[in-house]
Amino acid sequence: QVHLVESGGGLVQPGGSLRLSCAASGSIFGINFWAWYRQAPGEERELVGGLQTGGITNYAESAKGRFTISTDNAKNTMYLQMNSLKPEDTAVYYCFARGVRSTGPSVVNFDSWGQGTQVTISS
Repeated sequence: QVHLVESGGGLVQPGGSLRLSCAASGSIFGINFWAWYRQAPGEERELVGGLQTGGITNYAESAKGRFTISTDNAKNTMYLQMNSLKPEDTAVYYCFARGVRSTGPSVVNFDSWGQGTQVTISS
């Protein structure tokens, strides 16, 4: 199993910044895709942005220019730097990872989700 744990959420005033972290643990052979999603009350879960092997990133229009995804591959950790936060960014943020894990004698693909971290933007 691969476990993802998010941290860094909280209450921030509009215009402020937050940095979320997502730490992956388990028998990870490699992660080739990371992503952040968010879900506001009463809304569908939506993609915030993703990062592929090779450093290729893509962001939702609402996140472009304000959010940045990065990783520390040595720590199997992904980050989401969020700047110029707005009340409409309020949501539970989830991380997602897709990759390959070891099962001992072989490897298998995996998809894993974190448990979510609350981000609230309010004055």
